[in-house]
Amino acid sequence: MNTHQWTAALRVGQGFRLSDVDADATPGYHGHKADGERDLAAGLEALNELQERLFAQSRAGTARDAVLLVLQAMDSAGKGGIVRHVVGGVDPQGVSLAAFKAPTAEERAHDFLWRVAKRLPEPGFIGVFDRSHYEDVLIGRVRGLADPAEIERRYEAINAFEAEAAASGIRIVKVMLHISADEQKARLMERLDRPDKHWKYNPGDVDERMLWPQYMQAYQAVFDRTSTEAAPWRVVPANRKWYARLAVQELLLAALEDIDPQWPGADFDVEAEKKRLAAS
Repeated sequence: MNTHQWTAALRVGQGFRLSDVDADATPGYHGHKADGERDLAAGLEALNELQERLFAQSRAGTARDAVLLVLQAMDSAGKGGIVRHVVGGVDPQGVSLAAFKAPTAEERAHDFLWRVAKRLPEPGFIGVFDRSHYEDVLIGRVRGLADPAEIERRYEAINAFEAEAAASGIRIVKVMLHISADEQKARLMERLDRPDKHWKYNPGDVDERMLWPQYMQAYQAVFDRTSTEAAPWRVVPANRKWYARLAVQELLLAALEDIDPQWPGADFDVEAEKKRLAAS
């Protein structure tokens, strides 16, 4: 697999149209499900080592960089599966996870990015936003929770915020998991058909589903306004769960390979410690 090929195939560029993306497609990958599951397992080994090196640098006080994975999607698109099967495969000590829900009264008293800035990953960590600051320009726009002028201000504020974060050493991987309306219906129906999945079902998901065209327009506006050189968007077709997980893993690997973390050197005399230990 060619990571750079994946990055190019998924990146939102000039003239990108979400309506042109086939949610069943597997851009950048030519294998089938069995191949994808095998490659996911193999890639996890590389992801584990790179993440451990990065975290080791944080423990040694030499880390300068971090990775932030931003996951956005319509309900049931597979964000939880990404967290469990991709990010969940590495050492949890080096991962910070945030899921931004409706803001509290304290959070509403501040600018919308106030609570987000506090959850940016520290050097040496992989941060995951399972839903993010983009809720404020998606739901905010579709549900009319902010007027158009405020939504426009937020686009610019996001770009400035992400540029500053990237300049500080955070590699930002922004992913929209794109499923079709028919696939979402099937996944929601499965939750209703299976008692062991009732806990995952939210009646409000159907209310949001009724606004599907408006959400697709809101996502297109997000891509048009906030896919920048410092923090480009990637749209991952997600009807095939195995492909979405593999694609996100490859994007994380690309970010970590770009950092190229190294094992920190010992700050003690290794040979002397061997002798002391042998004599103990």
